[in-house]
Amino acid sequence: MISGTNAIGNKASKQGEKTFKTFDPKNNENTEWTFYEATTNEINEAVALATDAYAVYKDYSGEKRAEFLEAIADEIEALGDELINTYCRESGLPQGRAVGERGRTMGQLRAFATLIKQGSWVEAVIEKAQPDREPLPKSDIRKMLFPLGPVVVFGASNFPLAFSTAGGDTASALAAGCPVIVKSHPMHAGTGELVSSAIINAAKRTGMPNGVFSNLNSGGIEVGQQLVKHPKVKAVGFTGSIHGGTALYKLANERDEPIPVFAEMGSINPVVLLPSALEQEGDTWATKYASSITLGAGQFCTNPGLILGVQGEHLNEFIDTLSKEILKLEPTTMLHPNIYAKYVEGKKELSEQDGVVITAEYKKDVKVNSGQPLILKVSGSDF
Repeated sequence: MISGTNAIGNKASKQGEKTFKTFDPKNNENTEWTFYEATTNEINEAVALATDAYAVYKDYSGEKRAEFLEAIADEIEALGDELINTYCRESGLPQGRAVGERGRTMGQLRAFATLIKQGSWVEAVIEKAQPDREPLPKSDIRKMLFPLGPVVVFGASNFPLAFSTAGGDTASALAAGCPVIVKSHPMHAGTGELVSSAIINAAKRTGMPNGVFSNLNSGGIEVGQQLVKHPKVKAVGFTGSIHGGTALYKLANERDEPIPVFAEMGSINPVVLLPSALEQEGDTWATKYASSITLGAGQFCTNPGLILGVQGEHLNEFIDTLSKEILKLEPTTMLHPNIYAKYVEGKKELSEQDGVVITAEYKKDVKVNSGQPLILKVSGSDF
């Protein structure tokens, strides 16, 4: 059952009065759940708890941390249909995608568990002293990787599981010995709460220190900003837009003690088409790219966004086939009306640029919040 509360370690908390709801883009309506945005006091409490947990958790063996990660995977699986149904409601993504992403999330956790059991990831190096070395003696040098401290993780809008609450950033931080505070994504806060409950149950079951994981709600940017600027936070994990990631990077570097921001930002993904490839298999590549461009309503981080080629007959044939193939594919629901609105705005801005020609545009009636594809070509010999 979704409560809308923040998870500060093992404690559910709703101290503030500011609330928000998640949205069902397929039915174009708010969900029934109300979420309480974390207050400054709750933020400080979560960071203090994570700092205390770090003092203990950093010294746990790889085997013990691996047990924790494997338990998280098990607990996520045990959430069953409730997790899948909540994921689909808050994202508009199909059930098959939800089930596949859940499997990927559990696979990531178990992969990190396997890695840390054998220990080589710490890259321990011992260089023995050579007091008699000429012209200067060599000191005993020993080095290894070690956990930094509490890590703040920002989830991605387009991957409510694999790149969010228990995604790769969280899994890697916990594997390394760092407690995690997740700034829950406002578009799928219900999904995030369910996954958080799985992590907390796993932490209790495997004897992890209270505060090794917390989940804080936020409908805007204020909670995230406070977390990044908090002096006891030691690193940030982020997946999302260039604008959002750059803002966090700037905040992290303006601190008295700058901290690393591990960010995956943007998804233009330019593709270069070689003339020989187009001559040999132009139609095949066009069909493949039509599916790739529209995958997940174009919201995958790996969707090709810009295709570059040498002007000529084969490129024109490729564009013609690509346009026809894309128009065969029915548009699907985008993650949120705000994302849909930005997509429509971007299409309009690009199509009105000088030298841009529209080669294909889906104009049939579509379901609400579904993104109609648009193929643009830059024409002119000076391109």
